[in-house]
Amino acid sequence: MSKEISIGLLGSGTVGTGVVRVLKENADDIAKKVGGRIAIKKILVRDISKKREYLEDIQLTDNADDILNDPEIDIVVELLGGQHPAREYMLKAMENGKHVVTANKDVVAQFGHDLFDMAEAKGVDFKFEASVGGGIPIITPLKECLTGNRISEIMGIVNGTTNYMLTKMTEDGSDYASILKEAQAMGYAEANPAADVEGWDAARKAVILASIGFNTRINLEQVSVEGITHIEPADINYANELGYVIKLLAVAKDYGEKGVNVRVHPVFLPSSHPLAAVKDVFNAIFLRGNAIGDAMFYGRGAGSLPTASAVVADIIGEARNIVSDVHSVIGCTCYNSRAFCPIEETESSYYVRLHVDDEPGVLGSIATAFGESGVSLKSVIQTRKVGVHAEIVAVTHVVQHRNLQKAADVLQGLKVVDSIRSIIRVEEN
Repeated sequence: MSKEISIGLLGSGTVGTGVVRVLKENADDIAKKVGGRIAIKKILVRDISKKREYLEDIQLTDNADDILNDPEIDIVVELLGGQHPAREYMLKAMENGKHVVTANKDVVAQFGHDLFDMAEAKGVDFKFEASVGGGIPIITPLKECLTGNRISEIMGIVNGTTNYMLTKMTEDGSDYASILKEAQAMGYAEANPAADVEGWDAARKAVILASIGFNTRINLEQVSVEGITHIEPADINYANELGYVIKLLAVAKDYGEKGVNVRVHPVFLPSSHPLAAVKDVFNAIFLRGNAIGDAMFYGRGAGSLPTASAVVADIIGEARNIVSDVHSVIGCTCYNSRAFCPIEETESSYYVRLHVDDEPGVLGSIATAFGESGVSLKSVIQTRKVGVHAEIVAVTHVVQHRNLQKAADVLQGLKVVDSIRSIIRVEEN
């Protein structure tokens, strides 16, 4: 217990304050688990004069170099968010021989290669459990507990904002615009919600999960991204009638010789699927391995203490290494170089909702357009009138995405089709 591990925090926001709180409140237990005490030596803040709960007895600084260049600090914990200057701070910390813990999905997704290379070159460790799923353990299970498996599929609800919005739209029947305002008022959505509602937050997390799960480096630019901005109450209602719920999923699948594909989009999920029951701001990651079969990790995907839980776990893990004078044996696990399967070659069933002219023969024209594009229909429902138009809903059998897109292009060119209101993938059990 004589060993003391000094850490420096870059950032004192929601997560940073949570980390300090957890380390303080659980200090005695943590010391026993580590075999030494963890001491927060310095914290980087914007305004030193501002009073902060839990930080009263800790040295504050507004100069990152006071932490990055301090020879007594063993671990630097980056909690600033955003790509810059977070990336540069982490690289400098490693260059100075310090281990790094972060919750920064943006940097890990975009610059993980740089960070792992620097960590290896300098003989330090880089940990990022909190970058995906908040307090849900998923990075360590993928790197350690499930490493005996060949992972074939990962699907996750990894954005709490959109899951909250879709839950409310499903349960209350509200439209997208009104639910977004409610989510912003409750602090679940930012004033500029684009990263969440357009799917980019989930895409960054998908890159991290897929890179680890498939042991190959995935670039964010490769990921097909679609958000929830076009989801209408009618889609929610049809999903319910057909036995599904709509969720925004991060999806990574192994297509064998074609390679792996990573994408983010809304999905019709069967109500019986484990992910279908995940509501509000909760997250869940569902995966399939050839040894374990199906497994799901569920919990709070954001928030001060849940995220702090994952950050502190990484700090404890690294502190144990320091006390034992060992180096982590698990660095970058992207030892393969898999091909990336183009979105056009992926396969799925699809839900398609159209507004068409309300006249005889339209249904036949639409069925012909699907058929000539190589799309087989499982069911077609002519449902109701919407103004002067009729609404038609079709559900396809499993088809290649390129054929579905071809059908959509043909349909859009038909004079009897006013608009294609929705195209949403259907995930079967």
